[in-house]
Amino acid sequence: MYQKDFLDQVRTQLAVKEDPSKLRERTFETSSGIPLKNSYTPADLADHDPLRDLGAPGKFPFTRHVQPTGYRGRFWTMRQYAGFATAEESNARYRYLLEQGTTGLSVAFDLPTQIGMDPDHPMALGEVGKVGVSISSIHDVRTLFRDIPLDKVSTSMTINAPAAVLLAMYLAVAEEQGVPWEQVSGTIQNDLLKEYMARGTYIFPPRQSLRLITDIFAFCANQVPNWNTISISGYHIREAGCTAAQEIAFTLGDGIAYVQAALDAGLKLEAFAPRLSFFFNAHNQFFEEVAKFRAARRLWARIMKERFKTTDAKSQMLRFHTQTAGSTLTAQQPDNNIVRTTVQAMAAVCGGTQSLHTNSRDEALALPTEVSARIALRTQQILAYESRVADVVDPFAGSYFIESLTDELEARAAALLARVDDLGGMVSAIEKGFPQREIQNAAYAYQKAVEKGEQVVVGVNRFTVSGELKPDLLRVDESLGAARRSQIAAVRAARNQALVDGCLTDLRTAAAGTENLMPLILKAVKAEATVGEICDVLRAVFGEYQERLVV
Repeated sequence: MYQKDFLDQVRTQLAVKEDPSKLRERTFETSSGIPLKNSYTPADLADHDPLRDLGAPGKFPFTRHVQPTGYRGRFWTMRQYAGFATAEESNARYRYLLEQGTTGLSVAFDLPTQIGMDPDHPMALGEVGKVGVSISSIHDVRTLFRDIPLDKVSTSMTINAPAAVLLAMYLAVAEEQGVPWEQVSGTIQNDLLKEYMARGTYIFPPRQSLRLITDIFAFCANQVPNWNTISISGYHIREAGCTAAQEIAFTLGDGIAYVQAALDAGLKLEAFAPRLSFFFNAHNQFFEEVAKFRAARRLWARIMKERFKTTDAKSQMLRFHTQTAGSTLTAQQPDNNIVRTTVQAMAAVCGGTQSLHTNSRDEALALPTEVSARIALRTQQILAYESRVADVVDPFAGSYFIESLTDELEARAAALLARVDDLGGMVSAIEKGFPQREIQNAAYAYQKAVEKGEQVVVGVNRFTVSGELKPDLLRVDESLGAARRSQIAAVRAARNQALVDGCLTDLRTAAAGTENLMPLILKAVKAEATVGEICDVLRAVFGEYQERLVV
């Protein structure tokens, strides 16, 4: 990019010498361990080629954005992740958020639903409706989306192991609303590999989970063309404590595994790859986060072009949703979380996200209240309409610092991906405990820095206050579990049990073979089979995953 003589002059004339005794920190570095210089110059981009490494927005390698106009055409989708207690209460929250200007729904499910258990399962005791909405049958999904037109609203569902079941229920309700599946849009998370390394809401072993995932790919490619069939999630990996470089590497490593599994199942790349989507965390280190999003977009484009040999631009694009970092929220001085969320959300916007959820100030203490959820939504709206940060595509492009950081993050992520390849791919790497160890080591190092005071957390290990009053919190009624057990008993008593039994028998037979399971799951949910009943059939055939201790 620059001639050698010019770079030599830059290094000589723009060099800055610092007195270590006058610096406020001994070393300056990012979460990924990238050393930070005093300032950056053209010498830091000696090998940088703007045509090769940046290109134009909307063009390979998509470093700058997947759309040529960025947000000048329309803003990112403003989602607010919500769901608690019953379908009735969550439906009221969704309609409130839509009235307040949210442009997409994002459904949080309770823990029993996430692990394929009905409210009357013994292990569901005390967890029903606590961290999300309790869903068991198609009746609940009808209520959840009552008076919400599914041809007008895009819905994201954070569901993984039972993703096929919840998608089937959603599609059945769309049918009942008279909405053709071609007009249904949204996303299911459906990302099981990150569950084994970071989150834990798995049911089936990895290879059986990949079968369900590729069945969804094939079904939606033919029948639900505007549905994002997976949201490959680095968010939860980052929440578990990894660095920015690790978040890129392990997320894209999962993506590679899904692409390869679909190809192995006989799907054509261009039939499913354009509907792959990703899900990233927006953390506190603003510049590293902006660079992270840019590096991830470029690295994925290169992977799809060079490894999978696609020239299809839509298959090369990394489209992603972002959520601000829940792990950075503090129970102490919760109003400080509004500031943290704003910084993180701005990083996501400057990094070119397609969709964004902003966490609420009280989420370190409880599910968000209506007021807190509105403040979180208003944060996005102020960024969009008042800050004007969305008026220029990729505003940091060309910055010596940002471009250097983008290059370094890409290089570090690529090196981690090479290690995953050496272990036989992401499934084998997970089975051998590699990503788990990397995440655990990074989390331990960060916690040590906090405890030593080397990493300041405002209001926690510095700038604390005493006698702090706790805010009003949203509490889920403890009687909910009993009410939900009664509801599911009533559903079972009123349905055609012979029809349900027949559907579950057909599903069991198909699961033992190679048939696509989505049509059979759809038939079962229409017959009013429950989430737990369908998952139990698959448990009986596939088995359950047992986590191995990683040391």
